[in-house]
Amino acid sequence: MNRRQFIKGLGLAAPLLLSPLVSRAVAGLFDELTDVLPDEVTAMLKSGKKLISGFQDITPEQEHYIGRSVAAVILSRYRYCNHRNGQRYVNVMGQALAQASDRPETFGGYHFLILDSDEINALSAPGGFVFVTRGLLGCCGSEDAMASVLAHEIGHVQRKHGLQAIQKSRITEGATALALTGTATLSGGKLKEVTQAFDDSIQDITTTMIDSGYSRSFEEEADHDAVVIMQRMGYDPDAIIDVLNAMRMRFTPQSTGFARTHPSPTDRINNVLAMIGTYHRPTPIKPRCDRFAGMTKGL
Repeated sequence: MNRRQFIKGLGLAAPLLLSPLVSRAVAGLFDELTDVLPDEVTAMLKSGKKLISGFQDITPEQEHYIGRSVAAVILSRYRYCNHRNGQRYVNVMGQALAQASDRPETFGGYHFLILDSDEINALSAPGGFVFVTRGLLGCCGSEDAMASVLAHEIGHVQRKHGLQAIQKSRITEGATALALTGTATLSGGKLKEVTQAFDDSIQDITTTMIDSGYSRSFEEEADHDAVVIMQRMGYDPDAIIDVLNAMRMRFTPQSTGFARTHPSPTDRINNVLAMIGTYHRPTPIKPRCDRFAGMTKGL
């Protein structure tokens, strides 16, 4: 499966994010479009018109559409990793860890994907879209360590940190977001007018999420949730320390990804130690070690 196929498999809808320059004109555009579109699309447009006043009471379905729009932009910036065993492994682990979280289900389900990048990074979009790079997985020396990475991102999802990040930036810029299903019913000039009007806005907001990262408090919450999820699944939360130490050794002043968007590994280690107590190097469990080695070989 290549990147194009994956994006198609997500069923990514054309996202409409309103910038301050067009927000006032959008209401009229909605009214115009609803005169010619089928009832299903008209209902979605009316929902979007209602959201213009702000991110109030976003439903799980709307969160899903926003999240998969963000996922589309992420996949336009990172290559998909064509390592079948690794992708299957991460998905099985991710789905199991999600079931142990406080939010085991989302509207469209959880989706986990390895990105073909040496950058040390992981990203979680609203609704359960989780991405982790080969570079970050290279910091994982065990299955427990890999579980800590995925559990941390699940923590972001269950607390809706991504959605809150979008909310804050949209409110700051006096705009809102709408994701449109059924865009195939739009054609010609209408489709071009709608997609071109909002393409730059979705790029701006997604760039903010990818490059700026979550707040320090959000990262601490996600680390706390990772500890809880791992304990529930029988993984050793001390593995979080191992990953952070590996990241600390690899970061350079020129590093991007986690190094730029997250608190320093040292600060995070201190916070995690306050949660779990004295660090003890995780005891290797042979079946996990064998599974980890086999599924990540060549990754």
